[in-house]
Amino acid sequence: MCILFIAVEQHPDYPLIVAANRDEFHQRPTQASAFWPEYPDVLAGKDLQAGGSWMGVSATGKLAALTNIRAPGKEISEARSRGELVMNFLTDNVGAKEYLGRLSSSAAEFNGYNLLFGNLDSLQVYNNFDDSVYSLKKGVYGLSNASLNSPWPKLDLGRSELVKYCQQSTILNIEHLFDLLGNSTKASDEVLPQTGVPIEWERKLSSIFIESPDYGTRSCTVLLMDKHRQVFWQERSFNPTAKLVDQQTYMFSLRH
Repeated sequence: MCILFIAVEQHPDYPLIVAANRDEFHQRPTQASAFWPEYPDVLAGKDLQAGGSWMGVSATGKLAALTNIRAPGKEISEARSRGELVMNFLTDNVGAKEYLGRLSSSAAEFNGYNLLFGNLDSLQVYNNFDDSVYSLKKGVYGLSNASLNSPWPKLDLGRSELVKYCQQSTILNIEHLFDLLGNSTKASDEVLPQTGVPIEWERKLSSIFIESPDYGTRSCTVLLMDKHRQVFWQERSFNPTAKLVDQQTYMFSLRH
C-alpha cells in the first residue's frame, strides 16, 4: 500500500473515510480482497509471494494498512515482510497499545514503513524509522512513502480534494472518492520530493494513481464506516495498462 487518505469525523454520515491505493510490481502475485477462510473475521487482500497483506479490516472493528517508506540505500537484505504487520494485528487477540509495544521492539527487523492501525473509532500511525506514533484526531490526513502529512504534491492534492468533498457533499458518492484515487496528474519537477531515486522515477511516482508497465497502482480501495457502524468496502483492481479488471464489494455490521 503506497498512499492513504483518511477523514476522521469530517462527514455527517461517515465518521471514518479511508481511500487508499496499493502500488506494487504488476508481476507480484496477489489475491483480491476477501474474508480469509483461516481467519473468517478478516477482510483483506493477500500478497501471495510473502503471505501478508497491505490493508485489511475485521468484523470486530480492527483496521490496519501499510505504506513503505522510500529510503534507497537503507534497506536491510534479511528484513521480515512488512505485510505480516497488517495480518498480525488483525488476527492476534491484541489491542492497539500492546501492539504498539511490539512494533517498537521489532522496528529494526523491518525495512521502513508506516502502519495505520487501531480500532475504527481510534486510529494511529506508527513510523518505524523514527519510532514515532501519531493518534488521528478529527481531521483529514495523507500518508504515503514518508511521514504522515509530508508536504508531497500528491498528498496535498488528495487531502485538499477530500476536505472539499467532505465539506460540500451531504450525500456521499463513492465514485468521487475513486476519482480522487484515480488522479494520474504528475507533479512538476520543481516541486518533486527528493527521495534518492532517479528523477524519472520521482516523476512517475508523483501522481496519486501510478501508471507504468512494470510498477504501478494495482488496486484502489474505499472503506467507509457510517454512524450506525455499518462498514462498506470496495476494492477495484487494475492491470498494467490501468484498465479495471476486477471489483470486490463487501458490507457488514461491526460486532461488539
